[in-house]
Amino acid sequence: MSTITIQKEKIKGGVVILPLREYRKLLERVVPVYHLRGKAAERLDASVRRALRDYREGKTRIIRSLADLR
Repeated sequence: MSTITIQKEKIKGGVVILPLREYRKLLERVVPVYHLRGKAAERLDASVRRALRDYREGKTRIIRSLADLR
């Protein structure tokens, strides 16, 4: 068995040790992150505000499947 030493300063949030194959599987399933700026960000912010307002006001409904949208 191999021993490794890691400085405490380097692991502020914690450490996870995975086999390389499992790490690669996780990488394949990662959702890409998009950073919006300008008009696109403003439109998205407005849409989220409207959706949250509608939810708080009870204007949304719970569905169990897409067939419930009919």
